[in-house]
Amino acid sequence: MDGHDDILSRILAGETLAIARLMSRAEGRPGDVADIMADVHKNAGRAHVIGLTGVPGSGKSTLVHAMAKRFRADGRTVGIVAVDPSSPYSGGAILGDRVRMSDLATDEGVFIRSLATRGALGGLARAAMDTVDILDAAGFDVVLIETVGVGQDEVDIAGAAETVLVLSAPGLGDGIQAIKAGVLEIADIHVVSKCDKDESSRTVADLKSMLHLGSTARNHLGWEVPVLRTSAETNLGIDELNDALNNHRIHLVESGERVIRRRQILETRIVKTAEDLLRQRITQGDSMSKAVESALAGDKSPRQAAEELLKTL
Repeated sequence: MDGHDDILSRILAGETLAIARLMSRAEGRPGDVADIMADVHKNAGRAHVIGLTGVPGSGKSTLVHAMAKRFRADGRTVGIVAVDPSSPYSGGAILGDRVRMSDLATDEGVFIRSLATRGALGGLARAAMDTVDILDAAGFDVVLIETVGVGQDEVDIAGAAETVLVLSAPGLGDGIQAIKAGVLEIADIHVVSKCDKDESSRTVADLKSMLHLGSTARNHLGWEVPVLRTSAETNLGIDELNDALNNHRIHLVESGERVIRRRQILETRIVKTAEDLLRQRITQGDSMSKAVESALAGDKSPRQAAEELLKTL
């Protein structure tokens, strides 16, 4: 890899090859590029980072594609970070949905990166946040994070994005999928996809009813969470969604909430990085083996073995 100053200047200039290479290094061997990433972080903080989450089948990739096309129509550059579920054995990700965005690959104003969760605690990999920093520092106006849409990932995305979209689709089961997944409270904007379906009106009404009852724990500092109907296939509602995203960005700045959320994002990143570093240290050497043996022998409980293991670090 080229020298520190050279690679940094190429990143700041938006050079595609340099961006891709640094992302790969930051994902696979973060310790090797810690100094460069520190400078990248100093140059980040300008992009509008948008997180999009929802259950499988709700049409996240299709909506991300439509959103990216809309941003490009406004002349804004777009970075897309697609966080995919990965095998706990091989680490391989399921990247099939990325073919939906293949026509964006030839657009120089769009950069798409797929990342495997790699079993990261909470599901959202630390590498995804480093990737957002790189795209931000490289000058992309908008960075979209698409999560896997399963388990805890829906909640974790709130700790990594300034604006959070929760996507629900009609006909995926009884009631509101977002509520079933426990993610109603993290949404800044609710989006009901596939609104050409008859069930969509009920889903919209149910979401509005829940919001009216105050079923949200997130402090929005005066922001009224909208519920929008979309059909990414026909671009119905995409302009309204774009307006809502722009309005939320303005609200974040004017209310001072952007500063609050940036602090929350950094807290999340520090914790996740600490988890990564701690896991690496625990699995190195023979301390883990000794802890397991003591628990197997009945000399210590798993908690006692864990406490003893931490003392050795």
